[in-house]
Amino acid sequence: MKFCENTEFVEAAYGLAKEAYGKFGINTDKAVKTALGIPISVQCWQGDDVTGFEGADGLSDGGILATGNYPGRARNGDELRADAEFAFSLIPGKKRLSLHMLYAETDGKKVGRDELEPEHFEKWMVWSKKKRIPLDFNPSFFSHPLVQDGYTLASADSEVRRFWIRHAVASRKIAAAFGVNQGSPSVNNIWIPDGSKDLPADRLSPRLRLREALDEILEVRQDPEAIIDTVESKLFGIGSESYVVGSHDFYLAYAAARKIRLCLDMGHFHPTENIADKISAVLLFVPGLLIHFSRGVRWDSDHVPLFSDELREVCREVNRQKAGDKVDFALDFFDASINRIAAWTIGARSLRKALLESLLEPSRMLLHAEKSGKLHERLGLMEEFKTLPFSAVWDKLCLDANVPVGTGWLSKTADYEDQVLLKRK
Repeated sequence: MKFCENTEFVEAAYGLAKEAYGKFGINTDKAVKTALGIPISVQCWQGDDVTGFEGADGLSDGGILATGNYPGRARNGDELRADAEFAFSLIPGKKRLSLHMLYAETDGKKVGRDELEPEHFEKWMVWSKKKRIPLDFNPSFFSHPLVQDGYTLASADSEVRRFWIRHAVASRKIAAAFGVNQGSPSVNNIWIPDGSKDLPADRLSPRLRLREALDEILEVRQDPEAIIDTVESKLFGIGSESYVVGSHDFYLAYAAARKIRLCLDMGHFHPTENIADKISAVLLFVPGLLIHFSRGVRWDSDHVPLFSDELREVCREVNRQKAGDKVDFALDFFDASINRIAAWTIGARSLRKALLESLLEPSRMLLHAEKSGKLHERLGLMEEFKTLPFSAVWDKLCLDANVPVGTGWLSKTADYEDQVLLKRK
C-alpha cells in the first residue's frame, strides 16, 4: 500500500539532507536502517484504559488512574489486538507489545491472578508468532481487593503478601513462556503501588518485607534466555503521596545487589530531574536498563510522550554511551481523553524520531572538541547540529518503512475511528 503521494519530493529532500549530514561524516542510510531495527515495546493498556479482561469497568486500588471517556475503548482481546495491529501499521520500525497480567483470556472462567498460567495467554502467543510481534510482560499489582490499604508485596498481612508473591511468580512463568514461544527474551517488569498517603512512622519494615518478597520471587528459576527481570520505582502515586516503599533508591540498590535490570520511567521522578543524567551512572552497577517513555505533567506521570527535549536527550545519551545493547525501549502511558490509536501513534513515532535523531548526531566531533578542551566549540556544535535537515531523513525513514509520511497517519486514524471505534457501544 502506498502511504506517500509525493515520493519524489521526499527522495529529493532526502538527497539534500544526506549530503548535509555527510559533510559531518554521518551516513544517513545507515542511521535510518539502524533506527528502524531498534525494537520499541508498545504498551497494550493504552488501548483499553488499563481495564483488562477481568470484568472490571475501570481502574481501582493501586495508585494509578486513567481519566477521560473517549469513545472506542477495546472491550476484549480481539478488539485490542486489532487496534494494536492498526496502530502498528502507522508506526515505523520494529515493535513489541507489552501485556499486563490482567489481560489473560480465561474464556469466562474465574481464575485468580496467582493461578494464571501460560495457557491463559495462548491467544496472545499465537498472535505474537503469526504477526512476528514479540511480547513483554508485567504483573498487575492494582485493581484488586487484595491491594490492602495500598500495600501488596510490602503488606504487613502475611496472607496478602503471600498472594502477591504467588502472583509475581506466576507472572515470571508466563513471561518465560513468551520468551520460548517467540525465540527471544520477554522483559518482565515489576512495579508495585505500595506506600502511604500520609507520613509513616516506620519506613524500614515495609522495605524489609519488599526485599524478602522480591528475593523469594526471583529465587524461582526461569530460563535466563527466555526472560529479563526488571524492577521499577516511582516518586509517588495516588494514595502514596508521602511514602513509596519501592523508591528509586531502594530499587537502584536492589538491582545492583541482585544483578538484575532497573526500569527508569521518565514520569516517575521530580519534574526537574532528567533521567538522561542517570544512564551512565546506573549502567556502571546494573546489567541493563528498561526505559519507560512517558511524560510527567505535575503530579501525573503517564501523559503521551512527545518529541521533547527530555525524550531526545535520553536517546542521545544512550547513543553517546554506545549502550544500546544494555537498554530496552518501552512506552508506558494511558490517556482515555483522546483517540487511543492516536495516542499510541504519537508516542511511538516520537520515540522513533528521537532514536533516529540520536543516530544522526555527529557525536565524534563533540567528543573530540571536549577532549581537546574546546568547550566553546562543543557547545557551538551542539547548537548548529539542531538545525541540520533532520525532518527530511525522518520522512525517508517513514517512506522506507511503508508507513504514512508526515501527517498522513491522522486521516487513516480518522477513518478507523469512523469505521471501527465509533461502532463499539
